[in-house]
Amino acid sequence: MPALWIAHVTVTDADAYGKYAELAGPAIAKHGGEFIARAGRFVQLEGKERPRNVVAKFPSVEAAVDCYNSPDYQEALNHARGASERELMVVETSE
Repeated sequence: MPALWIAHVTVTDADAYGKYAELAGPAIAKHGGEFIARAGRFVQLEGKERPRNVVAKFPSVEAAVDCYNSPDYQEALNHARGASERELMVVETSE
């Protein structure tokens, strides 16, 4: 079943986070991920608001988790640590 990678982010260091984004996009694509939404307009109805929200679709939960744990994504993630506050989850879809 396909899965959605959903990230809610507050960027605290734009330069470092920019390097993360530059490396993360290709890593996500390499693992079958396709961006559905990236920093678009949103309405926060409940919970903590984060100004940047990203959704990527993967072929499966396993593909998304493999991406997260991959050396190329972890290299990208090193730039996001300390440059952002974020929550990230992977949710299987009902498709």
